[in-house]
Amino acid sequence: MDSRYLRAFVAVADHGGISAAAQALGYAQSSVSAQLKRLEADLGVSVLLRAGTGAVLTEAGARLLPHAREALELEERMRRAAGGDRPRLRIGAQESLAHVWMPDVLAALEYGAGGTDTRGAAVELTVANRRTLEKAFGGGELDLVFQYDNGIRALGPHAVVGHDRTVLVAAPSHPLAGQEMVTPKQMLRYDFLVAEPGCTSEMLVDRFGRDLLAGAQLAMIRGSLSALLRLTGHGHGVSLLPELAVTRELQEGELVELRLAERPRPVSIVAQWRPRLGPDERTLHALLDVARRADPLPEVTRAAHTARAS
Repeated sequence: MDSRYLRAFVAVADHGGISAAAQALGYAQSSVSAQLKRLEADLGVSVLLRAGTGAVLTEAGARLLPHAREALELEERMRRAAGGDRPRLRIGAQESLAHVWMPDVLAALEYGAGGTDTRGAAVELTVANRRTLEKAFGGGELDLVFQYDNGIRALGPHAVVGHDRTVLVAAPSHPLAGQEMVTPKQMLRYDFLVAEPGCTSEMLVDRFGRDLLAGAQLAMIRGSLSALLRLTGHGHGVSLLPELAVTRELQEGELVELRLAERPRPVSIVAQWRPRLGPDERTLHALLDVARRADPLPEVTRAAHTARAS
């Protein structure tokens, strides 16, 4: 039996409906419906009752659910066993976090910052935008994801492990670069660059800058963070980004921070992980502890920054 069918079934049971399950898995609703129909065809029974926008388990579905969870967990244990049974974590991170912070966290774990029993753990890092990571996580391809908080509460185990400043950047030659303070009205004359849908820069604009920049010309960059930084550095517009994403560029003078009259608040770094990871739980919690200790914006600094922004 295809594990994708079981994963779709478990997602519907967990989220209460096909639409919500499809969103969590990163699939089209029609794809999840098709997987469920194939599951029911394989079993010869109905496992769900569709009712309006939701779905409830039939008696057969209720009996199936614990076995479906067990089968998915067994599949994961087989994957770990095939890899030598070493602790193994499949981690996903947004490109903004993987740019500077994530490599330092993983290196600290490797050097024993999480305890000597976690050294040598097999760690796989996937770098992608939010939508790709959510699809991979929902599909069981990742055990743990690190993302910037977008204001939507995560389902399942999750925790805030750090914080970052939000900075407005431009090229040194940009007309606004020489201003002591930049107002939203001044910014309306220039392009505001955001990367592809689901990226950190767009999320930060939505959460922290939309009121400030109502009426601004948004230019969507279909590409990577590197492409966005290069275009900003060449003077094609300004961009609102996590400070971690532009640390090197600011240090090297390739970009400069514009001082906003209304300063955005810090943004949280959120970790979300799959439950019931078995032997890998120790490595997971060691990594979370290392991530918290590597908070880019310590509490004292964060409190001062928030006070200035309010």
